[in-house]
Amino acid sequence: MDINEIMKVLPHRYPFLLIDRVVSFDPNETLVATKNVTINEPFFQGHFPGHPVMPGVLIIEAMAQTAALLAFKSLDITKPEDHVVYFVGIDQARFKKPVVPGDQLIITAEIVRNLKGIWKFAVKAEVDGKLVSEAVLMCTMREV
Repeated sequence: MDINEIMKVLPHRYPFLLIDRVVSFDPNETLVATKNVTINEPFFQGHFPGHPVMPGVLIIEAMAQTAALLAFKSLDITKPEDHVVYFVGIDQARFKKPVVPGDQLIITAEIVRNLKGIWKFAVKAEVDGKLVSEAVLMCTMREV
């Protein structure tokens, strides 16, 4: 999926759309997406001047957007604009290495389970094959 296809599924827009491309998708299993981190990101102005580091909360958000894409695509929802995915919980979040301008995040979301409308995903983000962040995310999907 390119950015235009992603924007047909996710409601997020600049500056909060944090996924650039989907590189692989296995329905009801996994989805792998990329985020190209550039110095032009608005958060780098204040985080941190002279030492730009991508905020961990935005790495979590990028992983959540990847998980949401996996859920939407797995369910083959034809009108994603009528649905939204909400966080229910974040467990075991870890940050192993700073993410800086010039890095490309490779984000993987894997469905652990979907029980009674609560999705559980194992997510991770890597740069150059090295783990930079991981978490377990719980989400629910609602019609709007």
